[in-house]
Amino acid sequence: MIEARNIHKFYGNLEVLKGVNLSIKKGEIVAIVGPSGAGKTTLLQLLGTLDKPAANTNAKLHINNTNLLELKDKSLSRYRNQHIGFIFQFHQLLPEFTALENVCIPAFIGNVSKKEAETKAKRLLDFLELSNRINHKPNELSGGEQQRVAVARALINNPDVIFADEPSGNLDSASAKKLHELFFTLRSKFNQTFVIVTHNQELANMADRKLEMKDGSIIN
Repeated sequence: MIEARNIHKFYGNLEVLKGVNLSIKKGEIVAIVGPSGAGKTTLLQLLGTLDKPAANTNAKLHINNTNLLELKDKSLSRYRNQHIGFIFQFHQLLPEFTALENVCIPAFIGNVSKKEAETKAKRLLDFLELSNRINHKPNELSGGEQQRVAVARALINNPDVIFADEPSGNLDSASAKKLHELFFTLRSKFNQTFVIVTHNQELANMADRKLEMKDGSIIN
């Protein structure tokens, strides 16, 4: 489902990723672990097409047999909107919009009608036990509620894969546990692939597979 080969990344003279190779199957939940500075977030951003690997290194990145490194910017943005979802540690919700409006934004970008987007967003928010919070703005929601809104936003366009960067890093232990269980529920319901960067050992141990990074390389 995801095939990455020879992924390098440099910041000036610093080589942050040193020829990373990985394969991830559809419906798999994979945790990427390792110390701070190992290159985990950089790798996640490259896999999610938020950044590009170093040029002239024969890098390859395919998701569902699409060669993402050959797509022009406009086509890549469209592919990202339609096929990839993101969950960040700090939910990145827009403070001036309600939960419902925040969830609808990726659908609107994908030219989905307001009626259709809102219908689907309400269904997702209900599934995530937030139906009574749809008109609340982020500052009126708890940390766990904000993160579940972010999950709904990541799911609105039925993405093939969801990339999550420390998704429970800003939550208390009870909310983190609920969020972790939610990922597995979503995988069971929608057969989506999850790639999760985490320092949370409980979540990492729950995953189907754990990839450990050190000094810009995957070591297991």
